[in-house]
Amino acid sequence: MSNLKTATNTFTVLVSDRLSSEGLQPLLNDPQVNVVEKNVAEFSEPDPSIDALVVRSATQVTDDTFTLLPNLKIIGRAGVGVDNIDLDAATKHGVIVINAPDGNTISTCEHTFAMMISLLRNIPQASESVKRGEWNRKKFEGFELYGKTLGIVGFGRIGTELAARARAFQMDVLVYDPFLTNDRAKKFGVTNASLDQILEESEVITVHTPLTKETKGLIGASELARAKKGVFILNCARGGIIDELALVDALERGHVAGAALDVFEDEPLGDHPLKHLDQVILTPHIAASTKEAQRSVAEQVSEEILAYSKGKPIIHGLNFPHISKDHFEKIHPFYELAYKMGKMASTSMRIPVKDIEITYSGRVAENDTAILTRSFLTGFFKSRVDSYINDVNVNFIAKERGVSFSEKRSQEETGYQSLIKGHVHGEHHTFTILGTANQDFGLRFVKVDDFTVDFQPSDHQLFIKHTDKPGVIGRVGQLLGNHDVNIATMQVGRKTEGGDAMMILTVDKEVASATIEALEHVDEIRHVTVLEL
Repeated sequence: MSNLKTATNTFTVLVSDRLSSEGLQPLLNDPQVNVVEKNVAEFSEPDPSIDALVVRSATQVTDDTFTLLPNLKIIGRAGVGVDNIDLDAATKHGVIVINAPDGNTISTCEHTFAMMISLLRNIPQASESVKRGEWNRKKFEGFELYGKTLGIVGFGRIGTELAARARAFQMDVLVYDPFLTNDRAKKFGVTNASLDQILEESEVITVHTPLTKETKGLIGASELARAKKGVFILNCARGGIIDELALVDALERGHVAGAALDVFEDEPLGDHPLKHLDQVILTPHIAASTKEAQRSVAEQVSEEILAYSKGKPIIHGLNFPHISKDHFEKIHPFYELAYKMGKMASTSMRIPVKDIEITYSGRVAENDTAILTRSFLTGFFKSRVDSYINDVNVNFIAKERGVSFSEKRSQEETGYQSLIKGHVHGEHHTFTILGTANQDFGLRFVKVDDFTVDFQPSDHQLFIKHTDKPGVIGRVGQLLGNHDVNIATMQVGRKTEGGDAMMILTVDKEVASATIEALEHVDEIRHVTVLEL
């Protein structure tokens, strides 16, 4: 492949994969940019002239890539996923990685809507029937979207676009998203609902969440059993959110009327029972595969690389922002502490959030704390959004989700050499967490809500809120022992005698959901939160 344009005083961009020429126009049209089309695999020796690299999914960016391109400054992924890019290696070499997180939003939304209409109107089945020489109009009688209730699970970019189109078809839209505020729901003309309400009231259910530990199998056998008989199910998000075998069973029993899937637990799809069901529509993970989407992701990446070449800030960065090595070594313990505090706050506030305030006291406040605030926000949003998130793009993500944030410095005497306080304000209640770090005692949480504590965050912990009554701690210990869960450490605290109390347990292994349910059946226990910090 050859140069697309020749320039003398250049910022040189290497396009390693085939991309839309229309999408590359921002780069091609700029006289200060030289665009070269050549696959990285074709390089046999280092080329110091390359400043930027643009890839899709075919090019594998490894540690060796940075040896071949020693002056590389930025990598643009024309798409969302970055599985083909070694982010750690990029960060180690000081190379920024960006992507195009919303370039395929419309394509995925439209594909989902096309699947929905096809599913309710039996369009693929009717087409195949006509091609076989049949003319069976009665067999393919379908349903209108008009007046139906659509349940959307997950309300990120794609979910919001889908809701707008559903409302144009005069559907009633219920949305389940634990972090959707009532104000945002009202803005988009949808009803904020629980998952149970979605299952019980929706004629059509579509999922648009990231695939995480919490969402894997989110729609399983018990959820499908609670769903309205005759429901239609769609998944154009991630394979694994819906339990495929449970779905097959519900389809075969007739409880689910039909399903349309673009994504699967294992891809490509092998000899799966879904293939043998007439009421199922399957597509090969093509929701984002449109000419417009491919042009859009190339254009987004091109525009951001162009902005970077002119010294402007980037928006969709995916790896660690640049700070000096000395500064990072100085604040590293607090960076890790802030991240874990954000995770704790997010886990404890599984509700819509409006505002996050972070206050620094003592020696930590003498440093530039912007990176610490980003770390707290990254920990907080990591499991709450449907896109890749880290310290570079987290501020943008927070603003996009309507969550304001601020940082303050306090001169108040705290009794600690350094202290970080996170205060999260939700629609119904607030959550406060205080933490510190030092060389002798490591990372410590010293206050959770109104409870004074002193514990080290670790992988397997339980945060239990309960009523302060004799015997509760003993029953918890016995119950965990009966479930073969060993307690390593325990912190307890209370506000008043006989009033609100809490315990934080560090255990030796992951606690099964059945054990959590058993704990929550103890009369005095109000809530159990699983912490993995």
